[in-house]
Amino acid sequence: MRRPRPWVIVPGIWNSDPDHWQSRWQAERAAVDPGGVVRIEPASWSEPDPSDWSAAITRAVRSLDEPPVLVAHSLGVLAVAGWLGEPGRPSVAGAFLVAPPDPAAPGFPAEAAGFAEPHAASAVPTVLVISDDDPYCSADRAVGFADVLGAGAVRIGARGHVNVASGVGDWPAGRTLLGDFEHSL
Repeated sequence: MRRPRPWVIVPGIWNSDPDHWQSRWQAERAAVDPGGVVRIEPASWSEPDPSDWSAAITRAVRSLDEPPVLVAHSLGVLAVAGWLGEPGRPSVAGAFLVAPPDPAAPGFPAEAAGFAEPHAASAVPTVLVISDDDPYCSADRAVGFADVLGAGAVRIGARGHVNVASGVGDWPAGRTLLGDFEHSL
């Protein structure tokens, strides 16, 4: 049996706390395959700088011995969308993107003003998971982002921002979505 593809965890602004599904998935994977998961480590978690986050994604991808799946949430989605369009970036197997924020929305953090909505198609298989009642991005805008990326859009109903405050816990339904996506690669 083939070892699962490695993951690069790309959280949103301020990182994901230990109760966030990304942190739980990372801990679960690290317990059985310590070399199979890495989290980006930008210097600018609180006042995110797109170039710093891009460099952090590149470092994380290069630290693995095979092309990983990027697992991004919130601002991490915008970071990945921008990174995927960069020339000369290292290879990845795919991108699993969850709950993008809308940079044009009133609730978008002023600290993240340098991040932009997706503007180019992804050159790798990509899925964008969309909550119908995300306070940071309307479902219609998120579907538009998926269209720009050429990503599969998966609407999951009313799940807020798909984070700790939304009550998703370790989000087993999301883990199933990621598993299905990985099997499609």
